[in-house]
Amino acid sequence: MSQSGQDAPEQVRAMMAADEASRALGISLERAGDGCAVARMTVRPDMVNGHAIAHGGVVFTLADTAFAGACNSWGPVTVAAGAAIEFLAPVRVGDELVAEARVRSQAGRHGIYDVTVRRAAEVVAEFRGRSTTLRRNPPGG
Repeated sequence: MSQSGQDAPEQVRAMMAADEASRALGISLERAGDGCAVARMTVRPDMVNGHAIAHGGVVFTLADTAFAGACNSWGPVTVAAGAAIEFLAPVRVGDELVAEARVRSQAGRHGIYDVTVRRAAEVVAEFRGRSTTLRRNPPGG
């Protein structure tokens, strides 16, 4: 599959087509639908910090992209209201990371999503995002 998640709903494909940040980091959305999504990225040399491990913001962005795919898979434009991440293992250049997001709770315009980031079978980070569905599409959307 591709950057735009060919198997994803149209609204998610459109969102990913306009997502310059994910594209610049080489993040691909593998699939999205029914409150779930999977995103993938390989850590490059320009993504590591002074300790030769992936910058936490890069891992967060991968998880956030999967979160966005999952919470927008329902249809209406949905944005993050907040998020937190726990880093469990260092990530290094060449590591292929996979972030798998799933809805945990949905009530009205608000949702909670969990994202597990793995390197092969090893969990390297856990992310929890809170979403809010917009009352209407944003300007230009």
